[in-house]
Amino acid sequence: MNKIIIENLSLQYSDGTESLRNINLGIREKAVTVLFGPAGGGKSTLLRCLNRLNDLTEVRASAGRILIDGENVLDADTDVITLRRKVGMVFARPVVLPMSIRENLTYGLELAGETRRSKLDEAVERSLKLAALWDEVKDRLEDPAIALSGGQQQRLCLARSLALQPEIILLDEPTSGLDPISTGKVEAALTELKKEYTIILVPHSVQQAARTADYAAFFLQGELIEYNEGKALFTAPKEKRTEDYITGRFG
Repeated sequence: MNKIIIENLSLQYSDGTESLRNINLGIREKAVTVLFGPAGGGKSTLLRCLNRLNDLTEVRASAGRILIDGENVLDADTDVITLRRKVGMVFARPVVLPMSIRENLTYGLELAGETRRSKLDEAVERSLKLAALWDEVKDRLEDPAIALSGGQQQRLCLARSLALQPEIILLDEPTSGLDPISTGKVEAALTELKKEYTIILVPHSVQQAARTADYAAFFLQGELIEYNEGKALFTAPKEKRTEDYITGRFG
């Protein structure tokens, strides 16, 4: 079943760059969908459309619809704050708040009005376990988050998103600056998370795309070239441009 349906989505930035051209795509519920392709293909732009982060950039023109659970989130009357709680995002570079590990996780909940200590503690433990970080930090929750390693900070950012109990998680090259061990921990967390969440990942390599994808979409210069189940797309792509990219002939 599709959690998200993208219909005829196009977007052009104010500098004239056309980032997306007539994208039609269904994102399956409780699965990892990977958006991959060369830089400048529109993958990050598409992620930012899904939770309206493109509202913060200079967009000249856009068209189309993005339906999440049947509602067009691009409608002018969409409550963007509520949308961003439902659709969490983790960026390439971890940005932790200048607070303790615990406060990084409770800050958003407290802003939303949650004051019960039991609920906050429950959210901290749950989100850290989901992000495969609990065992490493459970005895140092009052330490500054900045003291964590880069890989731990990235998993803390994932946990911070999960603390708000989103339904969809967007990840934009979340392991691009991490070592192989930390990358493995993030990928392992995704395997567990997809049991509860709809995940859309822009990977940092074709190899990561092939490892993690339940479904995969290949983007090239703003166009969706091919979409299929991950195993089928990476072993027997139907489009020559997809095959050329996967096999390293370009990109």
